[in-house]
Amino acid sequence: MKAVAYSIKPFEKEYLAKANEKKHDITLISNALSPDTAIYADGKDAVIVFTNDDVSATVIEKLAKSGVKYIVTRSTGTDHIDKDAAAQFSIKLANVPSYSPQAIAEHAVAMAFALNRHLVAADQHSHHFDFRNDELIGFNFARKTVGLVGLGNTGQAIAKIFNGLGCRVIACDPNFPENLHDVECVSFDELLVTADIISLHLPLTAATKHLVKRETIDRMKRGVMLINTSRGALIRTTDIIAGLKSGKIGYLGLDVYEFEKGLFFEDHEDDLIKDPLLHSLLNYPNVLITPHQAYLTKEALQEIADQTIKNLDLWQLDKCVGKACVCQKDCRAIKDTIKD
Repeated sequence: MKAVAYSIKPFEKEYLAKANEKKHDITLISNALSPDTAIYADGKDAVIVFTNDDVSATVIEKLAKSGVKYIVTRSTGTDHIDKDAAAQFSIKLANVPSYSPQAIAEHAVAMAFALNRHLVAADQHSHHFDFRNDELIGFNFARKTVGLVGLGNTGQAIAKIFNGLGCRVIACDPNFPENLHDVECVSFDELLVTADIISLHLPLTAATKHLVKRETIDRMKRGVMLINTSRGALIRTTDIIAGLKSGKIGYLGLDVYEFEKGLFFEDHEDDLIKDPLLHSLLNYPNVLITPHQAYLTKEALQEIADQTIKNLDLWQLDKCVGKACVCQKDCRAIKDTIKD
């Protein structure tokens, strides 16, 4: 199968090469997919994208005219893809349904630790030989209540870590897993008013967009810690800034940002005009922002590459990609379902 992979970083190449084993003819380019770069897909069977790529209806139409029949995203989230447009042009879609949930869970916990113990400020002070610790007081995680919004693979992985720290772990999820004895099932409202630390682990959909907004923030504990390693638009940024200003939000850790497209994964240090909302967030000492790197471990990168190539393998055999299928219409009814 001939494919072109967009938004490829240098560190991804070895993982994709190892997974591919020269089975598919894949062109790797650093450019993001856009109306202008869609031309690179001419004559290709498949396009491989990432979360920062433009996979809108306009771009999908261009891809279809170029002969593209398949689109696979190197991510679990698919909110960057116009599924209706893909269905209109009979383009099959696939994602990476699960990869190293430990990577994201560990990053979320690392952010919580860094915020609590003021590690960034302490390191900056130490580099200036300022070893005072007057403003570095944190708290014990033991016996604190951690609220997880979403209890999929990543949510369950982070639950185990916080359980190990001696925390009470509560969670809300419409599909609460059975036989999960160390996590209490609660409603979203109960989680908001009870949790000392809230961590988001759910996809971005029409129903979850701006799940965290003024109304939900008002119901949280004063001084709550909020961590988001899922999707930026789960949080309404203007409302979270107001929560920081009022002191309602005591700590904020973001690995994703509502308006990160065209910003994250690139160097904007020399931009004359900086994103005003992001600039405002960075002015708060109790805010920690990382550039969408929670997934960035060697293990996760290899799992992402392996599943990406597996999707191409199955499509080449004219088979459904099973759990990786994210088509708007369920194609598994007319294809051989491959069980993982």
